Formats: sequence, C-alpha cells, structure tokens
Amino acid sequence: MRPGLPEWTVLAVTTERPVHGFAVAALTAAEGEIGRVWQIPRPIVYRAIGRLEESALITAEAVEAAGGPPRTLYTATAQGRESVRGWLEEPVPHVRDMRSELLLKLAIHHRQGSDPGPLVERQRAALGPIVTALEAELVGASAFDRVLVAWRHASARAAVDFLDEL
Repeated sequence: MRPGLPEWTVLAVTTERPVHGFAVAALTAAEGEIGRVWQIPRPIVYRAIGRLEESALITAEAVEAAGGPPRTLYTATAQGRESVRGWLEEPVPHVRDMRSELLLKLAIHHRQGSDPGPLVERQRAALGPIVTALEAELVGASAFDRVLVAWRHASARAAVDFLDEL
C-alpha cells in the first residue's frame, strides 16, 4: 500500500500514543488541531485505519469502553514508526503540495515536539532547482505560456520565501 495523506496523518497520530478513530476524526475535523491544515472526513479516517492495519503499520492495542460504545485503540508498529520518521523528513516534490502535505508535516512536527529544521532545509534545497528551471523557462516562453510559467515561478519563489522565514 502506498499511503496517502489520510493514512500518513492517522499513522503519525498513532505514533504519539494509542488512539481510537473517533479521536483522530476529531483532530482532523475542521475545528481540530490538524483539521486547520488538513481535514479528513470521519469515514476516510476509518478507511485509513483499516488500510494501515492491513499493512501492519498499526495494530489494535486495546478496547476502551468508558461510558460509551467500545472503541478500539490503535498504535503504530515499529515499521509504522519508522515509516513516519522517514516521511516527516522527506520534502514534498511539487510546490502545489506544500499547502497540504508540507504544512501537515510541520503541524505533526509541532504536535510531537520534534525539530522541523531538517525538513525545512531539505525542502528549501528541493525548491532551488525548480526556481532555477522556471527562470530559464521564462526567457523562452511566449504568449500564454509565459503567464503560466510566471505564475509557477512566483509560487515557487513565494514558497522559498516562506521557508526562509521559518
């Protein structure tokens, strides 16, 4: 299974402590701590839990039955923890993914109290060649292609400026 952002989010949260799907859904709801950056509807959270469990990245640890319906607590396996550590340090490949995936990674770093510095540095390094290539494209672009390249260049430069501010 190749995890998507819902799976990465659930997996990252389960590395913090055992947690049930309802709690993850609350975190990723519009008003939730992670939902401010990346919202995941409750059915998608539970689908992600199923995929992660099938892939042996999380495991059911216990069932909590305190004053309501029983809720299964999930925790990341050793393989899941290792996967999250790698994912959290990997820069996103496209500028367009910074609004969702990079901000999500930064939010998780914040939640976990880990240093996002290495990720920010890697992301900055990954953007350098993109900005350079777009600058070269601007020189030869004509008509509406120039508009598109100019937009992409301005977006990439803004992303670099954002990383520099961090």
